[in-house]
Amino acid sequence: MRVTVGDGGTAVFTHPFHSLEGEVVLVTGARQGIGEGVRDAFVAVGARVVGADLAWSDPRPTADPAGYWRAHVDVSDEESVEALAGAVEEELGTIGVVVNCAGLSTMARVVDTPVGDWDLDERVNARGSFLVARAVARRLEAAGRGGRIILVASQAAKNGYRCMGAYVASKHAVLGLTRTLAIEEAPLGITVNAVCPGIIETPMKHRERIEGGALRGMTAQEVEAEDNSQVPLGRTGTPADVAGVCLFLASDLASYMTGQGINVTGGMTMH
Repeated sequence: MRVTVGDGGTAVFTHPFHSLEGEVVLVTGARQGIGEGVRDAFVAVGARVVGADLAWSDPRPTADPAGYWRAHVDVSDEESVEALAGAVEEELGTIGVVVNCAGLSTMARVVDTPVGDWDLDERVNARGSFLVARAVARRLEAAGRGGRIILVASQAAKNGYRCMGAYVASKHAVLGLTRTLAIEEAPLGITVNAVCPGIIETPMKHRERIEGGALRGMTAQEVEAEDNSQVPLGRTGTPADVAGVCLFLASDLASYMTGQGINVTGGMTMH
């Protein structure tokens, strides 16, 4: 399909994600939730996907019957991240796209938050995003090629939420990292963007409804009803909703976008 653009030039689009066919894509936090959805979406468009997760034992990519390679990673550990990136490069070639979905949350009012919980959120969400992004950016720079770095932040990167101070702070850090790295890597053709999901139906969200509800004197069902009432589109999201935006950001369609925090919130967050 040939499309005429405003300045009289043309842009040629075939399959909207044709540029991802055969591309080496690393997805962390890939066992479940958003990471699983992102992993499967990239497999579906023909990418060579390594799905990495803390739950898997082998740091070297191992073929999975579902059409991707699985590998172990602890995103909070520098040696683990570097070992993974090196193994992927040896087995499959330079990582062209990375989507860091690995993350966790703890819940408490700020005045009740243990230092250990604060450190855990920062270590996995903020430090983990830094280590994964740095490892891939270094290899893209060495390869002398462009690439895509996508960090999964949250609408919590733009708002405050009761009983989630440590998580909110860690996701604000992810957005700051995204913007700075985008500026530094732009001259090399490497784009860096964040996806900011809203209320997405995942095992983590289900746990948060139970724990957050207990802290607020509400049942998980009451929290779920409140969640739905806050979304202008009238429903909470799915991992597939987030995965579609990640595909877009990884593709040639988003080649002029960098340093952005893209809301995937059904209208719940609009800034």
